[in-house]
Amino acid sequence: MVDPRLRGVPAPPSESTAPGRDGPGQAGVVGIGLAAVLTFALAQGSWEWFAAYIGATLLAVIFAFCRPPTLMPGPRSAYVGSLTAYSMVVGLCAAIALAPALQRWPWLFPMPGTRAGCPELGRYQSIRAQAEMASLGGLDRAAFAYLRDAQSHAAVADCLAATTTRWLPVYGGGAAVVTRLAVWCLDRARRSRRAATAGRVPSR
Repeated sequence: MVDPRLRGVPAPPSESTAPGRDGPGQAGVVGIGLAAVLTFALAQGSWEWFAAYIGATLLAVIFAFCRPPTLMPGPRSAYVGSLTAYSMVVGLCAAIALAPALQRWPWLFPMPGTRAGCPELGRYQSIRAQAEMASLGGLDRAAFAYLRDAQSHAAVADCLAATTTRWLPVYGGGAAVVTRLAVWCLDRARRSRRAATAGRVPSR
């Protein structure tokens, strides 16, 4: 039975309702961030399209199950920290999702002077492979040509992948900044609507 003296006494704020924090959502953001970091760390060689699928899946999980932090009464440092973490995780997942496209589409990755050397590296690898196979004679020229082209393609892909990885923080940081501004603007608009609604409520 509840003590009558305790009726009407507000419950103490829990950790999940602390300023700028959403307990389960923040834990989900941390877990998704770790998954994205592992994906990035385990990615070797060329960025394949499966990385785009992983990044898009992580973004879908974030937007579906992890609420962005909201500004509440109290210290603003918790809100700023939560918003920064949320935005950076979104930016990291967006960078992983964009990596295969950035590697393959020059119009999406217009950094000047970063891709020009990769075709030259591919031609060098082709010449090197042809020189190494010259001692084998003319046993199977079609197989030799296929192997030479495959090694050249792999060299170009690895070069483009390394260049893309080098510039991914720029795209991830840009996505994080856009996410931070979007969440802040939405939060500000929501507070403005609440203030306007409270101002229209007739006083008793």
